[in-house]
Amino acid sequence: MERLEITRATVVELAAEDGIPLPEPLPPGYHEILAALEKATDGLRAKDVCQALGLGAEPRHTEGTRAKLKRLVTCGILTEPEPGLFALTKPTPGAPEANSS
Repeated sequence: MERLEITRATVVELAAEDGIPLPEPLPPGYHEILAALEKATDGLRAKDVCQALGLGAEPRHTEGTRAKLKRLVTCGILTEPEPGLFALTKPTPGAPEANSS
């Protein structure tokens, strides 16, 4: 934990020096969704994510999960390669990094 705290403090300091705003931490439940998607090679649908997380398959579970998945797409963390299918955003090979000057 101590090493994580030191790393976070370093990132905060470097971001402040460069004038970069820090991203907001993800709300509860989102890390579990990302972990499930990391294990999937071709992406997952909301119902598949619910099953991976041990949630029910009722509409209240799948629709809540779908809303979280859509928020992650809006943030650029996930992509939706086809309607209802969600996958982690993969970096584009050869794309310039955000901090390159």
